Amino acid sequence: MSDVLAGAGLLAAAGASVGAILLPAGRNRALLMSAALILFPLLIVGDQWHSPLVADLRHHLDRLALAVVLGAAAVSGLAYVFHRRPILLPLAIVFALPFRVPLHGGGESANLLIPLYLVIAGGVLTTAIRDGAARPAGPVAAGDPPPLPVAKASSGAVPPTAPPAGGAAWLPRVLAAVVVLYTVQALYSADFSKGLQNVCFFLVPFTLAFGLLQDVRWNRRLLRWVLILVGVEAAAFVLVGSVEFVSKSLFWNDQIIRSNEFHTYFRVNSVFWDPNIYGRYLALVTVIATAALLWTRTRNAFWLLSGLILVLWIGLVPTFSQSSFLALLAGLAMLAAIRWSWRWTLGVVVIGAVGAVLVVLLVGGSGKVTSDRLNVDLSGRGNLISGGLDLFGERPVQGYGSGSFQAAYREHRANQDAPVTISHTEPVTVAAEQGLIGLAAYLSLIAVALWTLGTGLLGTAPPTGPPGRAARAAVLAAFVALLVHTLAYAGFFEDPITWVLLAVGASLAHAEAPAVRKPA
Repeated sequence: MSDVLAGAGLLAAAGASVGAILLPAGRNRALLMSAALILFPLLIVGDQWHSPLVADLRHHLDRLALAVVLGAAAVSGLAYVFHRRPILLPLAIVFALPFRVPLHGGGESANLLIPLYLVIAGGVLTTAIRDGAARPAGPVAAGDPPPLPVAKASSGAVPPTAPPAGGAAWLPRVLAAVVVLYTVQALYSADFSKGLQNVCFFLVPFTLAFGLLQDVRWNRRLLRWVLILVGVEAAAFVLVGSVEFVSKSLFWNDQIIRSNEFHTYFRVNSVFWDPNIYGRYLALVTVIATAALLWTRTRNAFWLLSGLILVLWIGLVPTFSQSSFLALLAGLAMLAAIRWSWRWTLGVVVIGAVGAVLVVLLVGGSGKVTSDRLNVDLSGRGNLISGGLDLFGERPVQGYGSGSFQAAYREHRANQDAPVTISHTEPVTVAAEQGLIGLAAYLSLIAVALWTLGTGLLGTAPPTGPPGRAARAAVLAAFVALLVHTLAYAGFFEDPITWVLLAVGASLAHAEAPAVRKPA
């Protein structure tokens, strides 16, 4: 593709995807969702047409045709299932979040979220079938297909037809602005191909997932099934990781395999490519399980959740992921603030932070922290952070463009041949790539997200309440944990869990908003 065609297609895909979260359900939204679903794989193939992986597929048309047929069959089957049993759509999205499928060809490999893409495609096809021939607003006739919402709201305070207000109304708008801005800044990126891939692999499909989950209304039954699903899934991952730890062998990622040969400890990654991403997933599920434990009212549930948390902790330890431990502590602190007292929790956090700083300063007896020591302690990330800040200083307003960190870092930092793609600190990556403009959008999204997810949770309601309160506490604490993890490792926009937490949290906040509305 020419650069002009690729840029125009990228803007069209991003614009169509944000329509999925800004427009009400109906024919227009269904058409835009379908357009985004078609455009993003075409843009990737066009951009990577001469790459070894795509070239290998082009030279083996039989395999390509088989893959297309199997993919179409899977999407059609999922659409049929979701149409008949709408409750399975959110469960399928949650189930598919962790899985990446390795693709090999032409001497290259890529780990893609193919299961999640298939589920999203099935959901979009279901929406297109249901809303493609949408009728004017009015009473639903007998025999018409049911709407996508799978259950009544977790609280009866807000009618299902009431428009969202407060943070729940602003979150989709800010999220859409972030997607559009990132796409526009990819047009002048120092690595346009990388920016295009980030938009098409992550932002566009995850925005579609957000739009699909916006329509879901959560009740106790659905929330319980989500908890069971993620608990069983995480326990299965721990089992795989335990086998790896006992056998001292990993299934994939040659870099981790080689590093284990030189370390006194053995890191596991289960079915995940990166031990830190595996640790992040276990930390988030631990936070969610702890929230359910704190609000449970039955003894059986208490012991089951306690056993699950113990299993997750056993799985988290051999990841040796410092960022995951920090994320877990942040999520637990948020739960403590919601369940008991935010003042006492803040005091404990401050004391713990001061103690941690003193330990860092005094370890080794030097009494000071140097840049070289920090870089060693952070596994080389100190240089990445300082390099990212230097890039931000060179272009503080607009940055080097979306997805440009690797190219700009190597070009402007002498003798830097390390295979880096990000600074491993999300704000630094955003600042270097998108400048103050992108940083303002990123911080605005975080502020609106915390406003949406946290409204009414801190100090204004008793510890017991409707099932939506425990779920909202779990979502907020998990989002805080993920946010802390991205400060130490990155992967905020590129992780579909971020988008799912925001969608679920916004739906729950809308469901429990005050019922006072002006008459239409």
